[in-house]
Amino acid sequence: MMERFLDPAILASISSLDLVARTVVDGFVSGLHRSPDFGFSQEFAEYRAYSPGDDLRHVDWNLFARTERLYLKRYQGETNGQLVILLDASNSMQFTSRRPSKADYARYIAASLFYLAIRNQHDSAGLIVFDSEVRNYIQPSTRSGQLRRLFAALEQAEPRERTDFSKPLEHFRAQLHRRGIVIVISDFYESPEVIVHALESLRFKGNDVVLFHVLDPHELQPVMKGPAILVDLESEQTMEVVPESINSSYRYKLQAHIDDLRSRALAARLEYQLISTDQPLDSMLRDYLSLRKAGA
Repeated sequence: MMERFLDPAILASISSLDLVARTVVDGFVSGLHRSPDFGFSQEFAEYRAYSPGDDLRHVDWNLFARTERLYLKRYQGETNGQLVILLDASNSMQFTSRRPSKADYARYIAASLFYLAIRNQHDSAGLIVFDSEVRNYIQPSTRSGQLRRLFAALEQAEPRERTDFSKPLEHFRAQLHRRGIVIVISDFYESPEVIVHALESLRFKGNDVVLFHVLDPHELQPVMKGPAILVDLESEQTMEVVPESINSSYRYKLQAHIDDLRSRALAARLEYQLISTDQPLDSMLRDYLSLRKAGA
């Protein structure tokens, strides 16, 4: 049943990003509550005073009836953490062989993580959208309306330009000083050495960093029946290819790129997850919760 809520093809038929996020997270969390092998800790720990913007669902109304004061129940594992997502919105992210595109799948990941962080984990969350420049920045916050601001920024993140991983890092270092979880969502069409060199400095500042490497199924397993001309979506360079080269040279080079990126990332103590856009979204949600628990 849970797979139905996480199937990208079904999610692609939903027009509202807010509804996508709620569908994914509510279905996933419901599954975790029933799962014996992955605890979703909700053991009561203490109370804290209500602040404007807090979710009223967590108010202890029995205590309010006795004291006429608003208090929220806090649970073990709630540490008011911080999640920042760096979203690649370069031209190569618009590629798709089937719905959803890489850009839309990246939005699903980001929206679901924001919903989970703010509504379920009570963390602050922020967003950096980048290509060759930083295109949008939403400062991490838990204030009222933050989820709406984040979703609006995701909706506006249409692919264009080329990728430059140094740009969001410059912005991150200048604007963000509190450590937390940093998630980079990209197709990572850049030298693995350049990518990891740019991102590993985040780890030195005490952040937990995870790379979500998003690729289309036809990028991973291309299907060609005859000669074709391929166009680079970022440089607009063209290349004529034949099925034989795709079946040998291309697959070898792509696998070498993936292996190199994964190896360099893990050596730099960055988490790495390869995700195809036809995969259910449970793996990335589990990765986020694992990091969230480890940093609690």
